[in-house]
Amino acid sequence: MTGQLTVCDAAPGDAAAIAEIYAHYVLESTATFETDPPDAAESERRMRELIKGGYPFLVTRDDDGRVLAFGFAQRYGPRAGYLYSVETTIYVCQGSLNRGIGSALLQALLGECEKRGFRQAFAVIAASEPASVVLHARAGFLPVGTLTAAGWKHGQWIDVFLMQRRLGDGNETLPAS
Repeated sequence: MTGQLTVCDAAPGDAAAIAEIYAHYVLESTATFETDPPDAAESERRMRELIKGGYPFLVTRDDDGRVLAFGFAQRYGPRAGYLYSVETTIYVCQGSLNRGIGSALLQALLGECEKRGFRQAFAVIAASEPASVVLHARAGFLPVGTLTAAGWKHGQWIDVFLMQRRLGDGNETLPAS
C-alpha cells in the first residue's frame, strides 16, 4: 500500500465495511446516540434511501480498495422549508484516525452538497467528541448553539453542539426553482 486515498461515491458492496466502522461508534462511543448497530443490510438500505433522495453518500478508500471512512448528508428536517439544508455525518475507521481522512472526506462531502444546490450544512455533534468539533471548525463550520443534556448514553447526559456552514451562495441568492 502506498498510502493513496480516494474519496468516491459509496456502493452497495460497501455496506458491510460501513456497518463495521459504525458499529464501533454505536457500541463504544457517544458520537452517535444510536445503541444497536445496524447490520450490513440495514446500512445498505439507509445508503440507498439517501442516494435515492438526492443526497451524497461517500467513502474513502485506500489504494487496496478498503473502506476507511464514510460520510453522507441528509435532509436537516422533514418540513418543506428545510429542502436546501443538510446535516452532515462523518465516521472514520478507528485504525485510520489522525491521518487527515475525515477532513478530506468532509471537504468532498461539502463540495457534493454545493453541486446539488444545498445552501446550509449543519453538524450535530456530541460535546463528548471534541475532535469532531475541531474537524468541523477547520472546514468552516461555526458554532450556533448547545443543547444541554440532549442525549443519554453510557450512563451519562451528553450535551450536543450545533454547528453551521454556508454552502455555495448560502442565503445571498434565491435557490433554483
